[in-house]
Amino acid sequence: EIQLKESGGGLVQAGGSLRLSCAASGFTFDDYAIGWFRQAPGKEREGVACISSTDGSTWHADNVAGRFTISSDNAKNTVYLQMNSLKPEDTAIYYCAADQGLHLVRAGATSGSWGQGTQVTVSS
Repeated sequence: EIQLKESGGGLVQAGGSLRLSCAASGFTFDDYAIGWFRQAPGKEREGVACISSTDGSTWHADNVAGRFTISSDNAKNTVYLQMNSLKPEDTAIYYCAADQGLHLVRAGATSGSWGQGTQVTVSS
């Protein structure tokens, strides 16, 4: 059974940093891509960043590029999202999702596996 567990969320002031972790189990990590998504109250879920555990290729959404960085530690089956220069509009529940290909994750990982999410709140 694929399991994803997010951690690292919390409350931070604008301009601050957080690092989210997504610990994965139950599948061959190297064969999958992992993505971070977020959903703010009253808004649609949006993709934030994703990484291929196979070749390390990454994608970041335009509104986080240069502030957020996704990375992967294949030895630990964990994907990270380093978030710097946080803004109040980054406030959301952040989820990680896994699917068998970067293109599938970028498309929304609709057939993939999801974690329960971690709350990130950025105060102004």
